[in-house]
Amino acid sequence: MDTNDLLPSKGTEPSSAALRAFAILETLVNADQSLAMSEIVEAHGLPKPTVFRVLATLEAAGLITREPSGKRYSIGPRLAKLGLAIMTNQSSRRERRAILQRVADETGETCNLTMVDGIDVVYLDRVESRWPLRIDLSPGSRVPLHCTASGKLFLSQLAPAKRRAIVQALSLTRYTDRTITDANALEAELAATRDTGVGVDNEEYLAGLICVAVPVTDGSKPHVATVALQAPTARFPLEHAMDCVPLLRKAAAAMSKTMRADAEASLTPQLLGRKSGEVPPALAPDKELEPSASWRE
Repeated sequence: MDTNDLLPSKGTEPSSAALRAFAILETLVNADQSLAMSEIVEAHGLPKPTVFRVLATLEAAGLITREPSGKRYSIGPRLAKLGLAIMTNQSSRRERRAILQRVADETGETCNLTMVDGIDVVYLDRVESRWPLRIDLSPGSRVPLHCTASGKLFLSQLAPAKRRAIVQALSLTRYTDRTITDANALEAELAATRDTGVGVDNEEYLAGLICVAVPVTDGSKPHVATVALQAPTARFPLEHAMDCVPLLRKAAAAMSKTMRADAEASLTPQLLGRKSGEVPPALAPDKELEPSASWRE
């Protein structure tokens, strides 16, 4: 394909091309699995040549990736990195930190906001307890999925087949005597976590440290982040932490409101106030495009 094929056709407004690309990115981000081009075409009502050109542009920019088969698309590393940067630098960060601070003040222990990046849990923000005995896990720190409260909660919310595939692929490293390193045992733990909606780390990542996590939603996806309470067992046993679940859920609901506000603020005027399924003019296909041999499934 010639490089010029990746650019908008002559006469196409840049904003139109940009909004089409943004809409397709949203579809891929909100999907719980990779998508075929035919599924994207159906979702947006655009001709295949238009969708192929947008996908090629996004792939060249590292925003999306294609599976080895070349027929399905998912978000790419650059977009994932951008998502983390947005979460850590949004205007509502102060409000989110205040929510964590209230939990930390009421419990006397550390409160975290986390999300998943690849096969790691990433700390987006963290308010430490005032006690001298505490663990240094600053924002940006990464911890494993299989032995942390937030990680197990994220895994538990996946479709069973996808969850099983990820568990089988993970390196179930043993960090303490309590770390679950058997895939079948972890599957059973994740099924129970899905039922309760509460992730628990009972000294599985660090000896002497417990953690309890609850999900944060943004209205469009069921689970985008977690609010978690972390404490040494010497002064805050797991039973006490479980008593704090209602407080954590209240904090998660408040956190969810900040995320919805950010999402609404980021929508362009062209995307607001339209009925479901209605395609804004800027997202309409290029009329001058004709089917060509340059696109494929």
